[in-house]
Amino acid sequence: MAAEGEYESILCVKPDVNVYRIPPRASNRAYRAADWKLDAPDWSGRMRITAKGKAAYVKLEDKISGELFAQAPVKEYPGIAVETVSDSSRYFVLRIQDDNGRSAFIGVGFGDRGDAFDFNVALQDHFKWVKQETELSKNAQLGDSGPKLDLGFKEGQTITLNIGQGKKRDKPRPQGSGGFGLLPPPPGGKIAPPPSSGLSNHNIVPQMGSTATGCLLELDSSNSNTVVQSNTSSDLLWGEFSAPARE
Repeated sequence: MAAEGEYESILCVKPDVNVYRIPPRASNRAYRAADWKLDAPDWSGRMRITAKGKAAYVKLEDKISGELFAQAPVKEYPGIAVETVSDSSRYFVLRIQDDNGRSAFIGVGFGDRGDAFDFNVALQDHFKWVKQETELSKNAQLGDSGPKLDLGFKEGQTITLNIGQGKKRDKPRPQGSGGFGLLPPPPGGKIAPPPSSGLSNHNIVPQMGSTATGCLLELDSSNSNTVVQSNTSSDLLWGEFSAPARE
């Protein structure tokens, strides 16, 4: 029996279904729809398949009033509550029960094969869900009662952590005595030597004349400049300088 707190859900509704009285089965052979009076059904109405808990219920109801004609509780499928016939896919045998627990077997049939297919699939899907729920419940119980993984430290057990060992640090660049880095030489060139310390206060300024041989600029102790020029063209311009006359 379903629990009182469980709600009832509708699995499938078919508006047209026929009900037949079937002869008692004399042997264990399968039911045959050809043995029924298919052209004269004993009742016609609608079928509604519901589920409450793990059980399904095939209900035959009046089309207009919805009054219950018969009900077949289904606890497993395939099973004795719903059986197929051997000569058609549109007809089934239901075991109906009343409130007093008395049961009887009747035949039901659909005029359309699609309705019969939907009826079959609705029951299959419900009991597939019931099987999955049962397996999950069993696994949960086994998980609670099974051995638990002990992640605690044993007596005397320690753990070592290496923090920051895998990170590489950049090597510092070499610096000179003044704290500044040395610049690399230019590619493909040479560094000019620094000027000599003895010539730091002397400047050589070349002057070009028409036939001048050069000029030498000398610096005295006060850094004054004296220019000595030797130019043959200037001698011609000013004339020849003779020695001073003696008195």
